[in-house]
Amino acid sequence: MSIFGKLSFKDQAFKLRENAILDAATAVLATKGYDLMTMDDVASAVGISKPSLYKHFKSKEELVGDTMIRLIDGAIDQLEQLAAIDSPRGKLEAMLEWALRVRLDGGLPFLPSTSAHVRDMLMRNIKYVTRVLKLNGQIEKLVKEAQKKGELDATLPSDVVLFSYYARTCDPAVEYLQKFSKMTPDDIVRHMLRVAFDGFSVVK
Repeated sequence: MSIFGKLSFKDQAFKLRENAILDAATAVLATKGYDLMTMDDVASAVGISKPSLYKHFKSKEELVGDTMIRLIDGAIDQLEQLAAIDSPRGKLEAMLEWALRVRLDGGLPFLPSTSAHVRDMLMRNIKYVTRVLKLNGQIEKLVKEAQKKGELDATLPSDVVLFSYYARTCDPAVEYLQKFSKMTPDDIVRHMLRVAFDGFSVVK
């Protein structure tokens, strides 16, 4: 039974509106960024009043925190669905493909902005930090397993591979290719995955 089946009609409506708010916040953050985003922007995108918005989220920081938590939860859920892939590199490729498609569909980068203010704000959010540590541990384990199996270069420090992998999820090339190239989303994802895992060398 879904969570909605256990809720009253009023609570279901409240939860559905909350999800719509998080969707709107995601879209506004993806286009405007944290500093330019306002609660008015989000309320307008959802089609509700600002007082109604504040019934769900007491502040912009709380709203953005919950938006990022939902993204990380999505990544954790996605990783759990990859259990059938035996290769650790295969799992890493599948996770990066998922993250790139989230970006192309108007979602947020896999990691928060490099803005010091946003980073500090999120680091004060215990729920967010707990989830990030869980996901980071899982991804780091895959990197080390892939290096041990010879699927990734074991001469590189695992931290270099790990953080370079994260950087690919935030690569602005995705938006540039989507906006200025004539490639389909599938082509963009395919080429970005090749660059991420094979670089610019000729694939033999």
